[in-house]
Amino acid sequence: MDFYEVVNNRRTVRDFSQKQVPEDSLSRILQAAFKAPTNDHLRQWEIVVLQERESIENALEQVREKAGLQQNALASRPLDDFQRRMYADAVPKQYRMLSQSGCLLLPFYRQNGDLLHPVALQSLNGFASIWCCIEHILLAAAAEGLGCAIRIPVGEEWKFVARQVGAPEGYVMPCYIAVGYPAEDAIRPAQEPLELVRKIHKEKW
Repeated sequence: MDFYEVVNNRRTVRDFSQKQVPEDSLSRILQAAFKAPTNDHLRQWEIVVLQERESIENALEQVREKAGLQQNALASRPLDDFQRRMYADAVPKQYRMLSQSGCLLLPFYRQNGDLLHPVALQSLNGFASIWCCIEHILLAAAAEGLGCAIRIPVGEEWKFVARQVGAPEGYVMPCYIAVGYPAEDAIRPAQEPLELVRKIHKEKW
């Protein structure tokens, strides 16, 4: 696909088919991940690839337990129409979308200092660069005809997963990434129309 086709076709997918992700596609996606911009050329990223059912289920133990609680918490939030439709689809699928994709990527990065209480913005360089890496994964997957779903860990979930996969001390997992072929009836949430003229500011705000 042309680059702009990839960007326009990238959508979150939460309904996956049983078709396995080919190893050559996965290899290209992971290679693309490590082409992302990084602070100080460090690329202090590690990606754990889970494809065995037992490994995936072990990593998702806390997601399985918390999915219902999260649904109840969001029910009371004031939402606009686009948010309401998105949450109605997304929240009940938080566990299922990760477990059924058949390929779960767990990105880790080395965090220097307290992520939640940084002493300065540059303390978040590692956090910023891992998200560049993640964006490359999303776009590469779209170019391969695959879909992705992301879940941001709730509370201490990421620490549990880190222990499950044996991640070294000092590495943080910012999200889970499910990768797979969209199911035939997969819901593709519409994006809210955006007037760029209201978001782009030339010379000053």
